[in-house]
Amino acid sequence: MNSNILVIGGTGKTGRRVVEQLQNKGIEPRIGSRNASPGFDWDNKDTWVNALNGIEKMYVTYYPDLAVPGAKEAIQSLTYLAKELEVKKMVLLSGKGETEAEACEKIVMDSGIDYTIVRASWFNQNWSESFFLEPILSGEVALPMSDVLIPFVDANDIAEVAATVLLDDSYNGKIIEVTGPELITFKDIINIISKTSKRHLNFYDITLEQYIDGMKKMQIPNDVVWLIEYLFSHVLTNPKNQQVVNDIEQVLGRKAKTFLEYAEETAKTGIWSPVKI
Repeated sequence: MNSNILVIGGTGKTGRRVVEQLQNKGIEPRIGSRNASPGFDWDNKDTWVNALNGIEKMYVTYYPDLAVPGAKEAIQSLTYLAKELEVKKMVLLSGKGETEAEACEKIVMDSGIDYTIVRASWFNQNWSESFFLEPILSGEVALPMSDVLIPFVDANDIAEVAATVLLDDSYNGKIIEVTGPELITFKDIINIISKTSKRHLNFYDITLEQYIDGMKKMQIPNDVVWLIEYLFSHVLTNPKNQQVVNDIEQVLGRKAKTFLEYAEETAKTGIWSPVKI
């Protein structure tokens, strides 16, 4: 039983996969989540000391995103505490092309603690485990910026990279950029999901203003609306985010998963099958 590794966000998209990767290597990490024991809650600093106590290495993912107001202060406080408690290494999940995320990276990089930054593009799993799933199920997908090229990356690839660099100190002091192996558009994605799920999906190209207005009408929380608007208007169009990088291949010795491979696997689970009423 080895619990000197902490996975913050250990029940989230990448965190639970990092936990699985470590367990496959015979390591039982400590889960950093509100329901774990000891618990970890970003909104309650009183939980942090117990969660970090006796920890040597930690994987940090901030929910919902490093770009949101308050994230920088939270990362600063956590990093300071980690140093006080003699944590030896931090692996931070960051966002590719996000200025605010880079400010959080700098805090970790300047802390004096060994670190690796894992800087990720948009996740494939946003289409099966997040905010793009509902439109897929409805069969009516309306999105802005349908022709922007994005190197979507698979969360399983991110987690395997994160677990590898967490355990291998030869990656200390490095920034690893994780992207998929190709640039694809939202239109491409809907076509791929249509084919793999054997469903007809209607796609509508709308403006960002229409998209945001639609989210507000659906009474999606303001902080989520703000984040999605930020991601579309600042991150999606950032030239830094429109590049394929082969760091996954360098770290894992294999090619990154394509969106088609992800879609074929995901379609088999039935998650994209419409709900029968």
